[in-house]
Amino acid sequence: MKKIIHFGILLLLVQAGLRAQQDPQYTQYMYNMSVINPAYTTNELGMLNLGTLYRSQWVSAVGGPTTLTFFSHAAISEKIEMGLSLITDNIGDGAVKENNFYVDFAYILKLDEMSNLSLGLKAGLTNFNTDFTGFQLPEIQDDPAFNENLNSTFPNVGVGAFYNRDNFYAGVSIPNLLTSTHLENQNGVAGLGSEELHLFFISGYVYEMSPDLKIKPSIMTKVVKGSPLSIDGSLNVLFNKRFEVGASYRLEDSISAMFNMSIIPSLRIGYAYDYTLSNLSDFSAGSHEIFALFDLDLLGLNKGYDKSPRFY
Repeated sequence: MKKIIHFGILLLLVQAGLRAQQDPQYTQYMYNMSVINPAYTTNELGMLNLGTLYRSQWVSAVGGPTTLTFFSHAAISEKIEMGLSLITDNIGDGAVKENNFYVDFAYILKLDEMSNLSLGLKAGLTNFNTDFTGFQLPEIQDDPAFNENLNSTFPNVGVGAFYNRDNFYAGVSIPNLLTSTHLENQNGVAGLGSEELHLFFISGYVYEMSPDLKIKPSIMTKVVKGSPLSIDGSLNVLFNKRFEVGASYRLEDSISAMFNMSIIPSLRIGYAYDYTLSNLSDFSAGSHEIFALFDLDLLGLNKGYDKSPRFY
């Protein structure tokens, strides 16, 4: 059956959009930081952190992006932490796919008894492919930019820094430093599919109102050439170290509601819903995001999440 793309924004994502903002966005970024920043550390010797996040964006809009991430992360010593991360991004029901696989390395500088500064590096491969087979384009029936499917793999590296002390953390990162070109001149048509650097700033604080009530404000800013500034402001409230509810606002884009809970001390699951505020709301029923985090205590040294700023 032929794929019929009626949603005009998809053409922008496939052609022009690839020039600007390629990296996926996350509402629950505070639980997906290993993917964003290779310098993120937990300082939990003997603990293997595992996590996955799935996002379905602009539900009901034909060709809306879907993203799946996975990470594993562990402290190798008091100064070194390492991990693996995987990001799979799908736009247009398989029309454009990008898979990223990275190895992460972080070196920890202990500033004092309560604070650390870590420097991180991620290195790996990106696979980019398109499948325009069977496309029936509205009005433009013979666009040469859609005549050839692409499949290319190229290296990529990223860097980051992460500071944490007591109830505060802050990080800055560029997950993709290499500006590889996806689409080049074809049949006289100038392709627009080059990577752009994505600069992330993330910070959060935990106010302990009582042993059973903690308030967790956080912020993420994303800067990309050729794309509007993206700012997420979030506020979560943690009850009894188990239940967490929150809300988030993405500048001129969406408002979100979040909920997560600890099923058992080593397993936490969460859900977020984004309500679209931009003109895409005419085509979209919002976005859904779920995550699951699991901690495997390899040496029996840790008792829950208390050491990581994410879980205070």
